[in-house]
Amino acid sequence: MKNYYRVMLGKGSIYANEAKDGGFIGADFIPDVDLSGKLPESWRDFNKEFIPVYLKDNPGKAKVTAGLACASLWVIAKGILGGDIVLSPDGSGKYMVGEVVGDYFYVKRGNLPHRRKVNWFGVVDRASMSQSLQNSTGSIGTYATITKYADELSKLIDSPHVIISASDETVEDPATFALEKHLEDFLVQNWKRAGLATKYDIYQEEGELIGQQYPTDTGTIDILAISKDKKELLVIELKKGRASDVVVGQVQRYMGYVKDELAEKNQNVKGLIIAFEEDVRLKRALSVAPNIDLMFYEVNFKLKSSKK
Repeated sequence: MKNYYRVMLGKGSIYANEAKDGGFIGADFIPDVDLSGKLPESWRDFNKEFIPVYLKDNPGKAKVTAGLACASLWVIAKGILGGDIVLSPDGSGKYMVGEVVGDYFYVKRGNLPHRRKVNWFGVVDRASMSQSLQNSTGSIGTYATITKYADELSKLIDSPHVIISASDETVEDPATFALEKHLEDFLVQNWKRAGLATKYDIYQEEGELIGQQYPTDTGTIDILAISKDKKELLVIELKKGRASDVVVGQVQRYMGYVKDELAEKNQNVKGLIIAFEEDVRLKRALSVAPNIDLMFYEVNFKLKSSKK
Protein backbone atom coordinates (compact mmCIF):
# COMPACT_ATOMS: atom_id res chain seq x y z
CA MET A 1 0.00 0.00 0.00
CA LYS A 2 1.34 3.39 -0.95
CA ASN A 3 1.47 6.26 1.53
CA TYR A 4 0.68 9.94 1.08
CA TYR A 5 2.70 12.81 2.57
CA ARG A 6 2.54 16.58 2.65
CA VAL A 7 6.10 17.89 2.28
CA MET A 8 7.12 21.52 2.72
CA LEU A 9 9.78 22.73 0.29
CA GLY A 10 11.47 25.31 2.47
CA LYS A 11 9.88 27.78 4.85
CA GLY A 12 6.93 29.41 3.15
CA SER A 13 7.43 27.06 0.15
CA ILE A 14 10.36 29.23 -0.92
CA TYR A 15 11.95 26.41 -2.95
CA ALA A 16 8.76 25.02 -4.49
CA ASN A 17 9.45 26.27 -8.01
CA GLU A 18 13.05 25.03 -7.92
CA ALA A 19 11.89 21.62 -6.71
CA LYS A 20 9.21 21.45 -9.39
CA ASP A 21 11.65 22.35 -12.16
CA GLY A 22 14.31 20.00 -10.79
CA GLY A 23 11.95 17.13 -10.04
CA PHE A 24 12.73 16.59 -6.37
CA ILE A 25 11.70 17.01 -2.75
CA GLY A 26 14.29 17.76 -0.09
CA ALA A 27 15.26 18.97 3.35
CA ASP A 28 17.93 21.33 4.62
CA PHE A 29 18.61 20.12 8.16
CA ILE A 30 22.30 19.29 8.75
CA PRO A 31 23.13 20.63 5.28
CA ASP A 32 26.86 19.96 5.28
CA VAL A 33 26.70 16.18 5.80
CA ASP A 34 26.17 13.73 2.94
CA LEU A 35 23.89 11.03 4.37
CA SER A 36 24.63 8.46 1.67
CA GLY A 37 25.22 5.15 3.45
CA LYS A 38 24.27 6.73 6.79
CA LEU A 39 20.51 6.13 6.82
CA PRO A 40 19.51 3.25 9.13
CA GLU A 41 16.15 1.48 8.87
CA SER A 42 14.98 3.07 12.12
CA TRP A 43 14.62 6.84 12.48
CA ARG A 44 15.32 6.42 16.19
CA ASP A 45 18.80 5.06 15.38
CA PHE A 46 19.27 8.00 13.02
CA ASN A 47 18.26 10.45 15.73
CA LYS A 48 20.67 8.97 18.22
CA GLU A 49 23.55 9.61 15.86
CA PHE A 50 22.55 12.94 14.40
CA ILE A 51 20.82 14.86 17.21
CA PRO A 52 24.28 15.68 18.66
CA VAL A 53 25.38 16.79 15.18
CA TYR A 54 22.36 19.05 14.82
CA LEU A 55 22.86 20.55 18.29
CA LYS A 56 26.53 21.18 17.57
CA ASP A 57 25.63 23.02 14.36
CA ASN A 58 22.76 24.88 16.07
CA PRO A 59 23.96 25.91 19.55
CA GLY A 60 21.15 27.02 21.82
CA LYS A 61 18.53 24.78 20.23
CA ALA A 62 16.63 22.36 22.48
CA LYS A 63 16.56 18.58 22.14
CA VAL A 64 12.86 18.77 21.25
CA THR A 65 13.70 20.90 18.21
CA ALA A 66 16.64 18.69 17.29
CA GLY A 67 14.56 15.53 17.61
CA LEU A 68 11.87 16.81 15.27
CA ALA A 69 14.40 18.12 12.74
CA CYS A 70 16.29 14.84 12.58
CA ALA A 71 13.14 12.73 12.42
CA SER A 72 11.83 14.90 9.57
CA LEU A 73 15.14 14.60 7.75
CA TRP A 74 15.05 10.80 8.03
CA VAL A 75 11.47 10.66 6.72
CA ILE A 76 12.38 12.76 3.67
CA ALA A 77 15.61 10.87 3.00
CA LYS A 78 14.57 7.31 3.89
CA GLY A 79 11.08 6.91 5.34
CA ILE A 80 9.18 7.94 2.22
CA LEU A 81 9.34 5.02 -0.17
CA GLY A 82 9.47 4.79 -3.92
CA GLY A 83 5.91 4.91 -5.25
CA ASP A 84 4.62 7.04 -2.38
CA ILE A 85 2.73 10.20 -3.28
CA VAL A 86 3.76 13.65 -2.04
CA LEU A 87 1.81 16.90 -2.01
CA SER A 88 3.82 20.11 -1.69
CA PRO A 89 2.27 23.58 -1.38
CA ASP A 90 3.44 25.98 -4.06
CA GLY A 91 2.66 29.13 -2.06
CA SER A 92 -0.42 30.05 -4.09
CA GLY A 93 -3.06 27.89 -2.44
CA LYS A 94 -2.33 24.87 -4.60
CA TYR A 95 -0.44 21.64 -3.99
CA MET A 96 1.96 20.10 -6.46
CA VAL A 97 1.41 16.34 -6.63
CA GLY A 98 4.16 13.88 -7.43
CA GLU A 99 5.35 10.31 -7.11
CA VAL A 100 8.67 9.54 -5.42
CA VAL A 101 10.77 7.57 -7.93
CA GLY A 102 14.29 7.56 -6.52
CA ASP A 103 16.42 6.97 -3.46
CA TYR A 104 18.32 9.57 -1.44
CA PHE A 105 20.94 11.72 -3.08
CA TYR A 106 22.95 14.71 -1.86
CA VAL A 107 23.53 18.04 -3.59
CA LYS A 108 26.41 19.84 -1.92
CA ARG A 109 25.70 23.55 -1.32
CA GLY A 110 22.29 23.18 -2.96
CA ASN A 111 19.02 24.42 -1.53
CA LEU A 112 17.36 21.48 0.25
CA PRO A 113 20.53 19.40 -0.27
CA HIS A 114 19.05 16.10 1.02
CA ARG A 115 16.87 15.08 -1.92
CA ARG A 116 14.63 12.45 -3.49
CA LYS A 117 13.71 12.28 -7.15
CA VAL A 118 10.03 13.02 -7.83
CA ASN A 119 7.89 12.92 -10.94
CA TRP A 120 5.47 15.82 -10.53
CA PHE A 121 2.30 15.02 -12.43
CA GLY A 122 -0.52 17.19 -11.15
CA VAL A 123 -1.87 20.02 -9.03
CA VAL A 124 -4.61 19.98 -6.38
CA ASP A 125 -6.40 23.14 -5.30
CA ARG A 126 -6.59 23.48 -1.52
CA ALA A 127 -10.18 24.72 -1.83
CA SER A 128 -11.22 21.37 -3.33
CA MET A 129 -10.15 19.48 -0.20
CA SER A 130 -12.39 18.55 2.71
CA GLN A 131 -11.93 20.67 5.82
CA SER A 132 -10.22 17.85 7.70
CA LEU A 133 -7.77 17.29 4.85
CA GLN A 134 -7.09 21.02 4.67
CA ASN A 135 -6.29 20.96 8.39
CA SER A 136 -3.90 18.03 8.00
CA THR A 137 -2.09 19.38 4.95
CA GLY A 138 -1.88 22.79 6.61
CA SER A 139 -0.32 21.47 9.81
CA ILE A 140 3.01 22.82 10.99
CA GLY A 141 6.16 20.88 10.17
CA THR A 142 8.38 19.76 7.34
CA TYR A 143 6.13 16.80 6.58
CA ALA A 144 2.77 15.36 7.54
CA THR A 145 1.48 11.86 6.95
CA ILE A 146 -1.91 12.10 5.23
CA THR A 147 -2.43 8.47 4.18
CA LYS A 148 -5.72 8.27 6.10
CA TYR A 149 -7.15 10.56 3.40
CA ALA A 150 -6.04 8.17 0.65
CA ASP A 151 -9.55 7.67 -0.74
CA GLU A 152 -10.19 11.41 -1.02
CA LEU A 153 -6.73 12.11 -2.37
CA SER A 154 -6.91 9.40 -5.01
CA LYS A 155 -10.13 10.96 -6.29
CA LEU A 156 -8.69 14.47 -6.21
CA ILE A 157 -5.67 13.54 -8.27
CA ASP A 158 -7.59 11.06 -10.45
CA SER A 159 -5.29 8.20 -9.52
CA PRO A 160 -6.00 4.83 -11.22
CA HIS A 161 -4.79 2.96 -8.16
CA VAL A 162 -7.19 1.45 -5.67
CA ILE A 163 -6.37 2.57 -2.13
CA ILE A 164 -7.69 0.76 0.94
CA SER A 165 -7.69 2.90 4.06
CA ALA A 166 -6.36 1.36 7.24
CA SER A 167 -8.50 1.24 10.38
CA ASP A 168 -7.48 1.64 14.01
CA GLU A 169 -8.50 -1.53 15.85
CA THR A 170 -7.89 0.14 19.22
CA VAL A 171 -10.86 2.49 18.75
CA GLU A 172 -13.86 1.42 20.82
CA ASP A 173 -16.08 4.41 19.98
CA PRO A 174 -15.69 5.73 16.40
CA ALA A 175 -18.03 8.67 17.02
CA THR A 176 -15.94 9.89 19.95
CA PHE A 177 -12.76 9.33 17.93
CA ALA A 178 -14.02 11.67 15.18
CA LEU A 179 -15.15 14.30 17.69
CA GLU A 180 -11.89 14.29 19.60
CA LYS A 181 -9.76 14.55 16.46
CA HIS A 182 -11.55 17.84 15.78
CA LEU A 183 -11.15 18.72 19.47
CA GLU A 184 -7.37 18.42 19.14
CA ASP A 185 -7.31 21.02 16.39
CA PHE A 186 -9.75 23.22 18.30
CA LEU A 187 -7.64 22.98 21.46
CA VAL A 188 -4.50 24.02 19.60
CA GLN A 189 -6.24 26.92 17.88
CA ASN A 190 -7.86 28.11 21.12
CA TRP A 191 -5.05 27.26 23.52
CA LYS A 192 -5.15 30.58 25.38
CA ARG A 193 -8.78 29.96 26.34
CA ALA A 194 -8.32 26.36 27.49
CA GLY A 195 -7.02 26.95 31.03
CA LEU A 196 -3.81 25.01 30.43
CA ALA A 197 -2.28 28.16 28.95
CA THR A 198 -1.82 29.67 32.41
CA LYS A 199 1.01 27.21 33.04
CA TYR A 200 1.94 25.68 29.69
CA ASP A 201 2.65 26.65 26.10
CA ILE A 202 2.46 24.31 23.13
CA TYR A 203 6.07 23.69 22.16
CA GLN A 204 7.25 26.05 19.47
CA GLU A 205 10.48 27.06 17.82
CA GLU A 206 11.05 30.54 16.43
CA GLY A 207 7.33 31.28 16.62
CA GLU A 208 6.35 28.09 14.80
CA LEU A 209 4.28 25.44 16.60
CA ILE A 210 6.02 22.08 16.49
CA GLY A 211 4.28 20.51 19.47
CA GLN A 212 1.15 19.24 17.67
CA GLN A 213 1.46 15.69 16.32
CA TYR A 214 5.05 15.36 17.54
CA PRO A 215 6.61 12.07 16.30
CA THR A 216 8.06 9.42 18.62
CA ASP A 217 9.26 5.88 17.99
CA THR A 218 5.93 4.42 19.21
CA GLY A 219 3.52 6.83 17.58
CA THR A 220 2.67 10.53 17.49
CA ILE A 221 2.00 12.71 20.53
CA ASP A 222 -1.22 14.70 20.12
CA ILE A 223 0.23 17.76 21.84
CA LEU A 224 3.64 18.33 23.44
CA ALA A 225 3.68 21.34 25.77
CA ILE A 226 6.28 22.99 27.97
CA SER A 227 5.80 24.87 31.22
CA LYS A 228 6.40 28.60 31.17
CA ASP A 229 9.42 28.17 33.46
CA LYS A 230 10.81 25.56 30.99
CA LYS A 231 11.18 22.97 33.78
CA GLU A 232 8.46 20.55 32.68
CA LEU A 233 7.43 18.87 29.43
CA LEU A 234 3.78 17.82 29.24
CA VAL A 235 2.56 14.99 27.01
CA ILE A 236 -1.12 15.54 26.18
CA GLU A 237 -3.20 12.77 24.65
CA LEU A 238 -6.89 12.82 23.80
CA LYS A 239 -8.56 9.50 24.55
CA LYS A 240 -10.23 9.42 21.11
CA GLY A 241 -12.61 6.61 21.93
CA ARG A 242 -9.81 4.16 22.64
CA ALA A 243 -9.75 1.54 25.36
CA SER A 244 -8.49 2.98 28.66
CA ASP A 245 -5.58 0.54 28.93
CA VAL A 246 -4.48 1.45 25.43
CA VAL A 247 -4.43 5.21 25.94
CA VAL A 248 -2.72 5.03 29.36
CA GLY A 249 -0.04 2.73 27.99
CA GLN A 250 0.45 4.99 24.99
CA VAL A 251 0.89 8.08 27.15
CA GLN A 252 3.43 6.24 29.31
CA ARG A 253 5.39 5.18 26.23
CA TYR A 254 5.37 8.75 24.91
CA MET A 255 6.51 10.04 28.30
CA GLY A 256 9.33 7.50 28.35
CA TYR A 257 10.48 8.65 24.93
CA VAL A 258 10.36 12.32 25.92
CA LYS A 259 12.27 11.60 29.15
CA ASP A 260 14.96 9.53 27.44
CA GLU A 261 15.36 11.39 24.16
CA LEU A 262 14.14 14.99 24.51
CA ALA A 263 14.13 16.28 28.07
CA GLU A 264 17.03 18.41 29.20
CA LYS A 265 18.77 17.57 32.49
CA ASN A 266 16.66 20.02 34.49
CA GLN A 267 13.29 19.05 32.98
CA ASN A 268 10.60 16.73 34.36
CA VAL A 269 8.02 14.93 32.23
CA LYS A 270 4.31 14.66 33.01
CA GLY A 271 1.30 13.29 31.15
CA LEU A 272 -2.28 14.45 30.68
CA ILE A 273 -5.22 12.52 29.26
CA ILE A 274 -8.24 14.46 28.06
CA ALA A 275 -11.43 12.42 27.86
CA PHE A 276 -15.16 12.88 27.46
CA GLU A 277 -16.00 10.88 30.56
CA GLU A 278 -14.32 8.74 33.18
CA ASP A 279 -14.70 4.98 33.37
CA VAL A 280 -13.61 2.43 35.95
CA ARG A 281 -10.72 1.07 33.89
CA LEU A 282 -9.31 4.54 33.30
CA LYS A 283 -9.65 5.41 36.98
CA ARG A 284 -7.89 2.19 38.06
CA ALA A 285 -5.07 2.61 35.58
CA LEU A 286 -4.37 6.20 36.59
CA SER A 287 -4.54 5.42 40.33
CA VAL A 288 -1.02 3.97 40.05
CA ALA A 289 0.25 6.59 37.59
CA PRO A 290 0.62 9.74 39.72
CA ASN A 291 2.54 11.57 36.99
CA ILE A 292 -0.44 11.42 34.60
CA ASP A 293 -3.36 13.78 35.15
CA LEU A 294 -6.89 13.53 33.77
CA MET A 295 -9.17 16.25 32.48
CA PHE A 296 -12.65 16.13 30.96
CA TYR A 297 -14.25 18.23 28.29
CA GLU A 298 -17.87 19.23 27.72
CA VAL A 299 -19.66 19.71 24.43
CA ASN A 300 -22.54 22.16 24.37
CA PHE A 301 -24.93 21.77 21.44
CA LYS A 302 -28.08 23.83 21.12
CA LEU A 303 -30.68 24.32 18.43
CA LYS A 304 -32.64 27.55 18.16
CA SER A 305 -35.81 28.08 16.25
CA SER A 306 -35.68 30.52 13.34
CA LYS A 307 -39.10 31.80 14.41
CA LYS A 308 -39.19 34.64 16.90
